[in-house]
Amino acid sequence: MIRDIIWKTGQRFVAGFHGTAIPEDFRELVRKYKVGNVILFKRNVESAEQLKKLCDDLQELIMSETGLPAFITIDQEGGAVTRLPEECAITPCAMALASTGNVENAYQSGVITGKELNAIGVNFDLAPVMDTNSNPRNPVIGVRSFGDQPETVANYGCAMIRGLEENVISCAKHFPGHGDTDVDSHLGLPVVDKSIEELEACELIPFKAAAEAGVSAIMTTHILFPQIEKDNVPATMSKTIMQGILREKLGFKGLIISDCMMMQAIATFYGTVKGSLAAIDAGVDLICVCHDPKLTGEACEHTAANADPEMMDKCIERIVAAKEALLRRERQPMSVCTDPEALRNVQEQRAASVCMVGAEEVPALGDQPFFVGCHPFHTSQAVDQLSRFTGFTDYMQKELGGSSMVTPVLPEQKDIDEAVAAAQGASCIVLCAYNAHIRRSQIDLMNALAATGKPLVVCAMGNPYDLSDLPEGACGLTAFEYTVDMLKILRDVLTGAYKPVGTLSVKL
Repeated sequence: MIRDIIWKTGQRFVAGFHGTAIPEDFRELVRKYKVGNVILFKRNVESAEQLKKLCDDLQELIMSETGLPAFITIDQEGGAVTRLPEECAITPCAMALASTGNVENAYQSGVITGKELNAIGVNFDLAPVMDTNSNPRNPVIGVRSFGDQPETVANYGCAMIRGLEENVISCAKHFPGHGDTDVDSHLGLPVVDKSIEELEACELIPFKAAAEAGVSAIMTTHILFPQIEKDNVPATMSKTIMQGILREKLGFKGLIISDCMMMQAIATFYGTVKGSLAAIDAGVDLICVCHDPKLTGEACEHTAANADPEMMDKCIERIVAAKEALLRRERQPMSVCTDPEALRNVQEQRAASVCMVGAEEVPALGDQPFFVGCHPFHTSQAVDQLSRFTGFTDYMQKELGGSSMVTPVLPEQKDIDEAVAAAQGASCIVLCAYNAHIRRSQIDLMNALAATGKPLVVCAMGNPYDLSDLPEGACGLTAFEYTVDMLKILRDVLTGAYKPVGTLSVKL
């Protein structure tokens, strides 16, 4: 096949689409622009068998049009950022794994996830997150990070990388670090005003370790670093950061992939089409345009007409070499997706991650426990569709008796008053907090319930930072994820059938 500029450009793009089968606009994108890579989301997934067929169909289409296999990518981090169907063994999030205190759990998590993805036909996992979550008010990273110390992140992240790389390409993200922001780059343009020396002392440590551990890919972040890049462009579009820091300073020789170029940090401030070309000229190998085949086509056209030929060829060499290596990988059997040992293993990891904060023991529920708090909701744009919509209060009342009340995500004073009144006859109050450290009226509810003088248990179903405001005498429990799998474990903790043994990997 003659490798012309259209073919080369197509190899540089990672495109997404809606639906559980290949739609015609995506087929046309591949036929016309030779787009050679795909990103999948929960919107593309019904079951393991359906996903396998979709991946096989995508490979057949892309191989026939481009002569090379596709990178089929997915964000399978574990915990809240999960795309795989629920029949698979879904591992806990990064912070939960680190809070087990056992780095082997991170490795096993990588092995389990890598086998499942490989069997289904996904060959490129956009995980793990190697951001050091040094800012507790970070709205988008949080529990997706292994912790607030770079050494912890490096240790657990590299263990997961080793596990994943046995079966798929792994990807450390979001370079050079999204941990010290209070803006979500899905929604705005964050700024990290740090010098290169400050980054080297914290943010860069896990990425350097990942590069040395053999991670195949590193994902960029759409953040401004004004002390390092003077041209007012985010890291994704910065030759200084991509070439000067990632390639030269860190010595990374693998694939550089962008975060989605449709995120508002790019789309609003630079434009997806022009931003894609700028990222390519900066040396990013793979450009993600996740949600719109038409826009991907426009970005391909603009890139083909304007890209630097020398930089293009260097990137193509890396992409082709990685794809040829994929052809040598063995495919796992589909039975790994429902392996009883893996399913048991991930539940044991979840149980080992639960940490007790404040009190030394969980108070007895008594004969009239009162369960109160909000239903699950999308805490950030990184979280895909909610799985099995089961509220904490409904589940616990059904399992443990007593009474319950569902509150809004942001309870108002009338909701707080109603909850306090409903708690008057309770033997113990169990509150579900969900990212209350950002949604502060949940903290007001917590304090009002504590003021009743009744035994209080606070279950932090997302970020453990909710327990920073734990009232004196109350018992805090970290859950890290608002899922049915974790609700089962918390039920056993509340009844005394299981005693928490986790050690929190962040400071409160």
